[in-house]
Amino acid sequence: MDWSVILLAVLVFVARMCDVALGTLRHALVLGGHRGLVWIIAFLEATVWVFAISGVIKNITEPAVAIAFALGFASGTFVGMTIERYFKLGEQVVRIFTNQGDEVARRLRELGHRVTQFEGKGRDGRVDLLFIQIARRKAAQAVEHARQVDGGCFYVIDDIRAAAVGKPGSGPTSAEMQK
Repeated sequence: MDWSVILLAVLVFVARMCDVALGTLRHALVLGGHRGLVWIIAFLEATVWVFAISGVIKNITEPAVAIAFALGFASGTFVGMTIERYFKLGEQVVRIFTNQGDEVARRLRELGHRVTQFEGKGRDGRVDLLFIQIARRKAAQAVEHARQVDGGCFYVIDDIRAAAVGKPGSGPTSAEMQK
């Protein structure tokens, strides 16, 4: 194995890592509905992939290049997930189940959160369910504030795929939401 094969393997590794990291980010942005940014990332991802795969195909007899391609894929997944976790893109809904709903809701509203409160019945009697739509990067902070009031509260955090405000019938149709 000579230096040209080693250099090619490094380039294939870096290219594959970049294209897979871009793909991971693209998937996260698709869920948030960022169509323009998704288009740009998809274009870059495909362009880099073409260069990476052409290096492998031209040097199919070199195992180091194929291994670099596979290592780039695995590393790109890790890098993409790390970048996406850092940026914390999108919106989430935090659902808090508590026996101290009025106090927790008041505290969260004082901090500027929009809280919707429902009364329900749980295994042990009355329970309040609080809904908060919030930027993903602020979700953990909202939970921490709720736990300062009720350390025993239970919470669930879900990603939001679509949300709309408006009069009935003014939102997207089912077909539009599937696009």
